[in-house]
Amino acid sequence: MIKTILRQLIVLPVIMGVMAMLYACGTANGRAGATANKPFNTTYVLQQGASAVITPAAAQGIAGGATAPTIKLERVNDSRCRVGAVCVWAGYISYSFTLTKADGTTSNFVLSDSMPNGKTSVTQDGLTFALAGVEPQAVPAKNEPAPDYRVSLRVSNTPPSDPTPRPS
Repeated sequence: MIKTILRQLIVLPVIMGVMAMLYACGTANGRAGATANKPFNTTYVLQQGASAVITPAAAQGIAGGATAPTIKLERVNDSRCRVGAVCVWAGYISYSFTLTKADGTTSNFVLSDSMPNGKTSVTQDGLTFALAGVEPQAVPAKNEPAPDYRVSLRVSNTPPSDPTPRPS
């Protein structure tokens, strides 16, 4: 009888403690999930070689955790036919980016609105990256140096709306 009472005095507080911890973990996860669903949409203007810190993603724990991920415009590839030149094809312009997640891992992607099979947006690690514009838009003249492009990149935690109709 004494053993039974001692067991109950030990087991009951342990069970209560475990249940309290499980409740606390469930409440914390519920709050984190609600925060992660808060939409954001921020536009960054980047020059070649420049980076931007995606702070709304860090606040919501997207792309690897509490440290903010960064996006870098690695390269602008402009193979468009220059004004005044004779070309066999029209060419295209594309933008190469590197996403560095909070844990230090990186991923690369290319965006273009004129490259064959190119994409104007891509989703990686819970973030959607979409081209929002480029300056200058005009193709440079044949003898001009390559311009210092400024690429506007819209970053959000929601997928972009796709205006292209899908075949039924």
